[in-house]
Amino acid sequence: MKALRQRGPERPREETSLVRRTRATTIAEVARHAGVSPATVSRVMNDRFLGEPEIADRVRAAARELDYSPNHLARSFALGQTNAIAFLVPDLANPSFQAVLSGLSKAAGEEGYRVLVADSAESPDDEPLLAAEIRRRCDALVLCAPRMAEDALVRTTETLGPVVLMNRSSPSVTAPTLSVDSRSGFEALARHLYSLGHRRLVYVEGPPGVANEKRLQGLADFRASVRGVTVEQVAGGPGSESGLAAVEAVVRSRATAALAFNDLVAVGLVHGLVERGVRVPDDMSVTGFDDIPFARFMSPSLTTASVPHEVLGALAWSRMRALIEGMTPEHDVVFQPRLEVRRSTAAPRA
Repeated sequence: MKALRQRGPERPREETSLVRRTRATTIAEVARHAGVSPATVSRVMNDRFLGEPEIADRVRAAARELDYSPNHLARSFALGQTNAIAFLVPDLANPSFQAVLSGLSKAAGEEGYRVLVADSAESPDDEPLLAAEIRRRCDALVLCAPRMAEDALVRTTETLGPVVLMNRSSPSVTAPTLSVDSRSGFEALARHLYSLGHRRLVYVEGPPGVANEKRLQGLADFRASVRGVTVEQVAGGPGSESGLAAVEAVVRSRATAALAFNDLVAVGLVHGLVERGVRVPDDMSVTGFDDIPFARFMSPSLTTASVPHEVLGALAWSRMRALIEGMTPEHDVVFQPRLEVRRSTAAPRA
């Protein structure tokens, strides 16, 4: 910018325009000005619009008036804006995070933004540095870090803004948050098993962190409200291999029903039980959490707590867009999971 000022006499109008504008015009602003949807603006600017010519002319006129250009690279250099946002997740192989990414990418793409993804490979200690690295390449960050230490989470959200926090809530964080009430979701799963007649349960834990703690709190709420029930805990982890590794401990618990940390753990657990000759649900009922697409199609279909992950992604973008445009984002949201009863749970054998 300093060099531009020195060259002022050669191109005074361009210099004035660049100095005056502090951020790029968004596709949403063009859409509002032209009275159309952001998707229509995108199609017009990319020569894919098949509607009335008058509408296309109105969009182009609005784009000229607001100095909008779809040339993201040129505008990034001139205005310091990339029209890209970052999405940091613990494990992109998890279908739950893939669904969030799908909802986020679709919503952002309709307004001309791209999503860059970083995967921490289930290493919460690496997440602050990884978040800082990818944030340098983008305009904002959607952070999904359920296991990041609280002090690191506060520093990250304060220094790398704009930030939207997902799958995590914290009273110390001022960033918009979107989370799931896994505490009540796990309590509902335990109550479902209790209603079927199960009195000896086992919980295959997830990795240490807030998500696992919330599930344990839900099980504690359940135990406090009933009598004659035992809930044993066995070590687990975040994925299907963790469920497979927990099979022997689950069988030794002599439980009639198992609650898995999430659907992936449940898939591994069911597979391992069946290989060992334990029938599901005849010999042991199994529940998951998340309702990934495969949960409905595995055999037997999985009883789980359903979370609207694509909706979460779309809501994350709506809050991120408000932050980018200097507006007040909508309220924080805590989703209540929905119990999905399927064939992996049944009454225990007499």
